[in-house]
Amino acid sequence: VQLQASGGGLVQAGGSLRLSCAASGRTFSKYAMGWFRQAPGKEQQFVAGINWSGGVTRYADSVKGRFTISRDNAKNTVYLQMNSLKPDDTAVYYCASDRQVQRVVVVTTRYDYDYWGQGTLVTVSS
Repeated sequence: VQLQASGGGLVQAGGSLRLSCAASGRTFSKYAMGWFRQAPGKEQQFVAGINWSGGVTRYADSVKGRFTISRDNAKNTVYLQMNSLKPDDTAVYYCASDRQVQRVVVVTTRYDYDYWGQGTLVTVSS
């Protein structure tokens, strides 16, 4: 299984970015997907997740109302639209695939995800 994240970059505070994560190697549409991030010197944290059908999403409190996760099962891709970016959003963002097939809920702990992308750096300047 391979996950390829892209879309990171440098943006000013208040700006927007859209991250993409293309998956291959197993039936993408059967697995929930998540985005995590890790800022320098900080622990990795859950950002957003979407269940296998796209009908359930979950967000960290810090990004609610600003970030939107979505998926296109025909393209085997999950997206993270990030609006109203803040300097505190600066981090390496990772996409990950749930280890359990067709889980109904979205889980937030990294141990529930078994495959990870390589990460894409998002830098928000003030």
